[in-house]
Amino acid sequence: MILLDPDLKPAPVPHKSLVAPLGVRPRQSAVPWPQRIPSRQTLNRFLAQAQDAVRIKGEVTVLLTTDAAIRKLNRQFRHKDKATDVLSFPAEGSFPAEGIGAEKIAGDLAISVETARRQAADQGHALTCELKILILHGLLHLAGHDHESDAGQMARRERQLRARIGLLQGLIERAKTNSVKKPIS
Repeated sequence: MILLDPDLKPAPVPHKSLVAPLGVRPRQSAVPWPQRIPSRQTLNRFLAQAQDAVRIKGEVTVLLTTDAAIRKLNRQFRHKDKATDVLSFPAEGSFPAEGIGAEKIAGDLAISVETARRQAADQGHALTCELKILILHGLLHLAGHDHESDAGQMARRERQLRARIGLLQGLIERAKTNSVKKPIS
């Protein structure tokens, strides 16, 4: 289920030159489509597809929120005082070995739309694509994967699932690409 934070602006404030004068109806939306938040229906459809691919049973709630709200969650639960793109909160009893609750609630994801917009712009794709990449990444964390402590298993699984679902380069690959120092020419 997709939830929208009431403090979240659906799109960046358009430039004054893009706003039509009072009483004049613009031909197109003032906000470019790559920056618009996709419909809940679109994201719920993808969430179901990704959950099936990751093999997560149970309800997953995805909160689309602001940098300020995700920073607060990151500080509260991970003791990191900074905004991030996606946080995962597995439900107690959501792992098969823990039993009760596994069928009903798998966990929650929180995604900063503001960070996702910046990352989408940096990668040259639409916000919809970036949100899907973040949902898949978060679902893998809900499934028990942890790229910070494994030996590349999560990166491999994410790459396989992205290929199956038809998504672009994922977060782990980007982090590795960005951390490689380029020679000075």
